[in-house]
Amino acid sequence: MSLFKRIFSSEKKETLDKGLEKTKTSFFSKLSKAVAGKSKVDNDVLDNLEEVLVSSDVGVDTTLKIVDRIEERVSRDKYLGTEELNKILREEIAGLLSETNQGEDVDFVTPQGKKPYVLMVVGVNGVGKTTTIGKLAYQFKKQGKKVVLGAADTFRAAAIDQLQVWADRVDVPIVKQQMGSDPASVAFDTLKSAVTQDADVVIIDTAGRLHNKVNLMNELSKVKRVMQKVVDDAPHDVLLVLDGSTGQNAFEQAKQFTKATEVNSLAVTKLDGTAKGGVVIGISDQFQIPVKYIGVGEGIEDLQVFNKYEFVDSFFK
Repeated sequence: MSLFKRIFSSEKKETLDKGLEKTKTSFFSKLSKAVAGKSKVDNDVLDNLEEVLVSSDVGVDTTLKIVDRIEERVSRDKYLGTEELNKILREEIAGLLSETNQGEDVDFVTPQGKKPYVLMVVGVNGVGKTTTIGKLAYQFKKQGKKVVLGAADTFRAAAIDQLQVWADRVDVPIVKQQMGSDPASVAFDTLKSAVTQDADVVIIDTAGRLHNKVNLMNELSKVKRVMQKVVDDAPHDVLLVLDGSTGQNAFEQAKQFTKATEVNSLAVTKLDGTAKGGVVIGISDQFQIPVKYIGVGEGIEDLQVFNKYEFVDSFFK
């Protein structure tokens, strides 16, 4: 069986293919120009490839890593035809993603022995954080899990209202207080409620303000400390949501949040409306944090568990 195993349902794979269409079209039109008139991979082609990867939002450091690896193969094989470049690129990108994304989950699973499984979600406003929480709640509920949401982004009334809309849509309970309440207090109440209800999954929304990193750091630390009074090893996962359509800005947000708090996993949203899907490769590589979920459409089913094989297969299909 090839590296690119067929493990998604055909419907999910079609959604992924469609979601990455703009990225793929943009990338390969640039790549075809980069190798035009060339029969073998030489220094000119490598320079052009570097430019293609950087302009596709893969990021400078990750681009240099990919180009260096291809350069090694060129010097080892002596002659490498440009028609082989797609295959080699595919292998090297899959290899990079494998270094960070070890698992091959194809469904929304929770770790054994963690009940309730507590997921704290962080990210700036506007990246699709609340939508991601709602879609996660839907997927976990579909798996037969009992889910409770916590509206700990008390900085904006709209954030509480948006989460309530999703709670109603998915038909799961939500714990909330007034705008301006202490986020840690909301998180505490949510976990107490979840334990009482014998819930399987708790998803806590948090404020997405980056204007003062020290305040953000203190707030998130306090939320964690207070949660641990109810569930001693909470949160089990801190999920950073990034908007894939912002390209390099997503790198900057990842940098800021990973300084402010420990981030265990990533969700990259809005990949369907952009040609900047290469950002998934760069962020995964640069921050050495696994990409757990990707958003490839607006439908409730269009948040997918990230699978490196399927992603690379759709990218190079």
